Amino acid sequence: MALGIIIAILGFGVIIFVHELGHFLTARFFGVTVNEFSIGMGPKIFSKKSKDGILYSLRLLPVGGFVSMAGEDEESDDPNSFEKKSKLARFIILFAGAFMNLVLGFIIMFVCVVSSDRLYSNKIESFLVADTNGEIVEEYQGLRAGDEIISVDGHKVGVRYDYVFTAMRLDARPVEITVRRGGEKIIIENFRFPTDSSDGITFANPSFFIPQEKNKNFFNCIFETFGQTTASVKMVVYSLVDLVSGKYSVEAVSGPVGVVSEIGESAKYGAGSVLFLLALIAINIGVFNLLPFPALDGGRILFIAIEAVIRRPVNKKIETAVNFAGLAMLLTLMIFVTVKDVISLF
Repeated sequence: MALGIIIAILGFGVIIFVHELGHFLTARFFGVTVNEFSIGMGPKIFSKKSKDGILYSLRLLPVGGFVSMAGEDEESDDPNSFEKKSKLARFIILFAGAFMNLVLGFIIMFVCVVSSDRLYSNKIESFLVADTNGEIVEEYQGLRAGDEIISVDGHKVGVRYDYVFTAMRLDARPVEITVRRGGEKIIIENFRFPTDSSDGITFANPSFFIPQEKNKNFFNCIFETFGQTTASVKMVVYSLVDLVSGKYSVEAVSGPVGVVSEIGESAKYGAGSVLFLLALIAINIGVFNLLPFPALDGGRILFIAIEAVIRRPVNKKIETAVNFAGLAMLLTLMIFVTVKDVISLF
């Protein structure tokens, strides 16, 4: 647990710093007056004001950070305030934080791919499934060795990580799989994945075939990294949709304590597992911040979109009140999830 806490603090620190750096650099680029650049929340541990009047702070709680800009949450007479910049400039400043998280996730993912022993494709080498009595076979439910899986249940898949995630969202129902065989597309209908279950949820087990390896060169590493990053973005989006739709309960959500525990478990399997989890966290934070929910960057972007539609700024007091309510809801959710995670440790 101690190692997990140390890695989590350092990892979250880097992720938060990169996020806020995106806001900071774009704000400076567009000439916005920046009052403070803070890493962490709560009481200040260290602060120093630069010659151009910007206060740089390190705060006690490593659970967030912020870039305080003139005119961001209140009306300001400063000609360089955030509210007086164009809609495009404000959009770029708000979007930059999440974008930097996605870039960071891509970079960490690339390190994971390059440091891995081998790369696997969606091409089938052979089959090893329970109903073959442990024997390796060349054909299974219409699929053949040499087939390349290109879509599952109508969802296109790129790299193997994408295929695994897409398949695991399925239940026991029959699905359609499209493969590339001998240069042509073949549709396998009514395919049933072997299934597994966890916490009362039944899901498809995608590991029913042995995949072919692919050459580990620079091009394939870049392609694999891009595929794993985009698949991770899709995973975050689909997970949020499943949570809202009721497929998964709030019990499935983890907060800082749960993440520390997962990092601690990942550390047992080596640095590669920890880096992969940190890449997922960076991507998760990037996507989550773009949700059109009050207090998040996506919620603030939504107000810019409303301004563009009604052709006038939204009343600042209304926007501030909505964002405050959203922040209160997020803090309440964080407290609930943290308590749940702590209870689950015992």
